[in-house]
Amino acid sequence: MSDVNEEELMGYILVLLIVIYLISAFRILKQYERGVVFFLGRFEGVRGPGLTLIFFPVQQMTRVSLRTVTMQIPSQKIITRDNVSIDIAAVAYYHITNPERAVIAIENVYNAISQISQTTVRNVVGRFSLDQLLASTASINEQIKNVIDRHTEPWGAQVTAVEIKDIMLPENMQRAMAREAEAERERRAKIVAAEGEYQAAVRLGEAADIITAHPVALQLRTLQTMAEISIEKNSTIIFPAQFMTTVQEALAMLKQDSASK
Repeated sequence: MSDVNEEELMGYILVLLIVIYLISAFRILKQYERGVVFFLGRFEGVRGPGLTLIFFPVQQMTRVSLRTVTMQIPSQKIITRDNVSIDIAAVAYYHITNPERAVIAIENVYNAISQISQTTVRNVVGRFSLDQLLASTASINEQIKNVIDRHTEPWGAQVTAVEIKDIMLPENMQRAMAREAEAERERRAKIVAAEGEYQAAVRLGEAADIITAHPVALQLRTLQTMAEISIEKNSTIIFPAQFMTTVQEALAMLKQDSASK
């Protein structure tokens, strides 16, 4: 009787172990995950999201995320083509496009992309002068992305963007650039002022030509100026010499008319 009970107990234990093993074989992959499955060390396939079974130890599965990864590129001390020492920090965005190659072709895809990004930023930026770097940042970002993407394509990863987010200049270079910017603003201000004076001189010359062709216009302008002065309640009014000459000529004409009569 005891032997029967022991056999039943062993059967229950065996069934329980099988149930536990089957439960432990369940794996759930999220929507953004893929599972790279190996059977006895050989690549078996890539499984999609949902419920799947992995029978350990004959099968192993490595999870791979397909979401875009934001990777900080540490600050790099770079010497530009015009021998200016700067510190550049950047950020790269990439995602896995081929889970199989991301697991089989490279040991640690994140670390590999980080290292190749640092060296690429240093090499590409070093080919440009400081002025080109500040003026053509977007173009340089695109060149860095293309170079990194060519290296990461065999690893099953695609770099979508690389952005230079910080450029640290030496203090003496910052002061020099501040003086250059101030001088440039002063130059533009002088050019604008000179252009205004030139346009005013042209208009005054045109007005002078019109007044010369019509002498009465000068008298009307003089009377208008006198009217503007009188608005301010000034006690002294200055008459132009030309205006007095005109008055004398008018009086002489009146005397001649009276004499002829």
